[in-house]
Amino acid sequence: MELQHINVKLLVASPEGMDLEALVPIFHGWIQNQAWGELLLDVADYHHVYSGPGVILIGHEGNYSVDNTDGRLGVRYNRKAAIEGSNLDRLRQAAVAALRLCKELETDPSIEGKLRFNGREIEIIFNDRLLAPNTPAAREAVRTELAPFLQQMLAGSDYSLSFNDEPRSLLQARINASQTFSVEALFNNLTSVSSAVA
Repeated sequence: MELQHINVKLLVASPEGMDLEALVPIFHGWIQNQAWGELLLDVADYHHVYSGPGVILIGHEGNYSVDNTDGRLGVRYNRKAAIEGSNLDRLRQAAVAALRLCKELETDPSIEGKLRFNGREIEIIFNDRLLAPNTPAAREAVRTELAPFLQQMLAGSDYSLSFNDEPRSLLQARINASQTFSVEALFNNLTSVSSAVA
């Protein structure tokens, strides 16, 4: 199974304390500076939509957002452009992008530490119904593909893995780690020299 258009969402702690409108000037600043190594284009503000897509930084290759879909607030990366490499490479790329976004927001002084990863919950969504339909066979194939990636990202720790089995929904995996991780630790697990050659 080829996995493309991977989304990674890191659930945040204390979501009730965050005013998503505060993200708009932060994202506009990133567009002006163009310091992310990819073309950033615009900001879409849906913070007023109940359980909606939140505030989105639109890029050429992918979108970055703080997303409140299903009432679950999280920092999300949505890979739009197809990318070469193995499924493990593509999962790593999307996760590293989401973790980088989360690191930047966790340390941004203008939001005063109100947006922090909860340390355990991660969602991986496959936004491609053709390559990854939400079927029992596809879910089992994705479970197999996720195993080495999660082994690496979670440094061998135990985790639980569940799927949304509604066939009309995108294929989505929910991961709950058995221990609490910092964004920095997950980022290092995926970008260390040993990870790069795994």
